[in-house]
Amino acid sequence: MKRVFITGASSGIGAALAQYYAQQGAALGLVARRQPVLEQLLASLPHPERHRLYALDVNDHAGLSAAAADFIAAGNGVDVVIASAGISQGTLTEHAEDQEVFGQVFATNVLATVATFTPFIASMKRQAREGQRDLRLVGVGSVAGIRGLPGAGAYSGSKAAVISYCESLRVELRASGIKVVTIVPGYIDTPMTQVNDYPMPFLMPAERFAAKTGAAVARGSSYQVIPWQMGVVAKLLRLLPNWLYDLVFSKAPHKARKGSD
Repeated sequence: MKRVFITGASSGIGAALAQYYAQQGAALGLVARRQPVLEQLLASLPHPERHRLYALDVNDHAGLSAAAADFIAAGNGVDVVIASAGISQGTLTEHAEDQEVFGQVFATNVLATVATFTPFIASMKRQAREGQRDLRLVGVGSVAGIRGLPGAGAYSGSKAAVISYCESLRVELRASGIKVVTIVPGYIDTPMTQVNDYPMPFLMPAERFAAKTGAAVARGSSYQVIPWQMGVVAKLLRLLPNWLYDLVFSKAPHKARKGSD
């Protein structure tokens, strides 16, 4: 039985991953802020008695560490840790009030990813020394982190940081028996994207995304863009010279700022 710990589990990508792994027979540790929503999710999962709920904010690093310790103790270890909690908000650097939003986005998307992984690494290293395989730390970036998007400095910057951080961690842990998997979603049909009022090419249902993510995690892929079409787009974006990228994307629509119409 796989032991899978997931943050941001109450909705969107996290909830879809919880459904996917529960259907695979895993025992889950589910983290989200809202206890009632977690309980609703639990009631919808097969074998609810296998799963543990942790109602906390991922910015509560001490709470995350305590949840990790409880989950490890309950299952005598962990197999997969997925840091899927994340927030998105439009920002403009020229507005001083957006500095607070920058801080919130980076805290939730980047620092909480670090805080999610940290308390599990010692146990996973022990498990690897004892011969256990298929140990995974999974970070969730975004195609928006490949190149900076206008009006999304906080989100693009935070997801670029997640991608680079996971790469650093992957190299650090290469000899440990723990594989670090970076999942890079394109547009996934979740509450986060449903508020967007602009076209979202290759929009993918969350359930299909979860299945493809599960397959990538099982393979131990170091880096996987989902859906694959957005992987092609991401490669093309990397190749564009700055002058052409700036010309094209300076006209791209902006995500709404906090409190804006």
